[in-house]
Amino acid sequence: MSRGPRDIAVVGAGPSGLAVALMLARQGRRVVVHERFDAPRPVGAGFLLQPTGLHVLDHLGLTGAVEALGQPVTRLFGRAAPTYRTVLDVRYADLKCPRAALGVHRAALFEVLHRACLDEGVGFETGFDAVVADDGRLTDAGGRTTPQFDLIIDASGARSRIAEGLEGPRRPLSFGALWATVPWADGAGFDEGALEQVYRRADTMIGVLPSGRGPGSDQRLATVFWSLKGQDYDAWRAEGLDAWKATVLGFWPEMYPLLDAIKTPEDLTLARYAHRTMKRPCGDRLAVIGDAAHATSPQLGQGVNMGLLDASALAKALARTDNLDTALSAYAATRRWHVRLYQTLSWAFTPFYQADGWMLPWVRDHVLGRAAGLPIAPRLLAATVSGLLLDPR
Repeated sequence: MSRGPRDIAVVGAGPSGLAVALMLARQGRRVVVHERFDAPRPVGAGFLLQPTGLHVLDHLGLTGAVEALGQPVTRLFGRAAPTYRTVLDVRYADLKCPRAALGVHRAALFEVLHRACLDEGVGFETGFDAVVADDGRLTDAGGRTTPQFDLIIDASGARSRIAEGLEGPRRPLSFGALWATVPWADGAGFDEGALEQVYRRADTMIGVLPSGRGPGSDQRLATVFWSLKGQDYDAWRAEGLDAWKATVLGFWPEMYPLLDAIKTPEDLTLARYAHRTMKRPCGDRLAVIGDAAHATSPQLGQGVNMGLLDASALAKALARTDNLDTALSAYAATRRWHVRLYQTLSWAFTPFYQADGWMLPWVRDHVLGRAAGLPIAPRLLAATVSGLLLDPR
C-alpha cells in the first residue's frame, strides 16, 4: 500500500514522464499524464540507453521488451577529418562490470512504456499544454485549470515553462543538430555495434547511431545527425538539400546510402540545445525531473538516462515516507551530485565537439586523444560515457 500523495499529475509523456507514472501507479497511486499533443506520441530520433537507464528498466521488468527492439552498442568511435585518425574510441567492455549500451528509437521505448502505463491504469489527458503549476493545480496555455492534485511532476522536457517559471530561462547553446531516422544500410561498412562520428575541427560533426527497430517493424534503423548552429538553419534550407548532401559526402563518402533515404528538408529535424541546472528540482507539491530540471547538450549521451534515474529516485523517495516535503527533499538530495557532475562534464566537453575555432579540437585530437591511451583512461572514459561516475545505482 502506497503512502503519501494519492492523486498525482505528470506533465509530459516522454520517457521520464511515462516511467515515473508507471512506477507510481504500481505503488497504488492515481496518476494522470497531461500531454500537449492530441495523442501521446514520441518526439525525436534514436538515442543511447546507457547501463544506468537499463538499470531502471531492469527494475521495471521492461528491459527484455526494449532490447527486442534495440541494437546493442559496444563502442563509441570518432575520427578527425581530413586524416581520419581515430581520436575517440570508448568501449563498454572496459567497464568494471561490462554492459553494452542499447541504441533505441524513441518510438520503441515509448511503445513499451506507454503500453505498461495503460496496463497499470494510468490516465492520459491530451491536448493540455501545461504552462503553470501552482498549489497542486495545472493551468494550460488556453487558461484551463485542473482540479487540485497532491503532487505535480514536471517531465515536460527542456522547454518546460513550468521549470522556467521557477528558476528563469535556459541558456541557449549556439550549436544544435539536424537529426533524421533512415533505414540501416547493410553492406555499407558501418559498424552495427558502434556509434560512429567524423569531425572537422569542432564546427562540423557527422554521426551514425544504430537505432534498432520501430514497433511492429522488421526494418532496422539508423539515426543520422549533423551539427548545425540554430541561427544557420534558414541558410541551410536556402542552400538546398543536394548541396548539404555533397558537403557530407565530401567528409564521409560511405554516408551515401543513408543520405539517399533523405528526400526533403522535412526529413531532418533541427534540435536546439540549451543549458539549465535547477538548484532544487522541487517546490510546493511539485517535483521536476528529466530535461526540465537539467537540460544540456547531448554530447555525453545522458539525457534520457538521467531522466529515468530521476524518475526512479523520486518514486523510491515517495515510497519511503508519507511526508511529501521529506520525500521531495530526499529526491533532490539523491540526485544532486550525479546531476551536477554530468552537467559540469557536458558543459566542459561540449566545446571540444561543437564550437568555432581550432584550439579546443586540436587539444581534443592531439592531447586528449593521446591521454586516452594511458592505463587508467579506458575504464574512466567508459565509466563517464556510461553514466557510472558517482554510480547512481
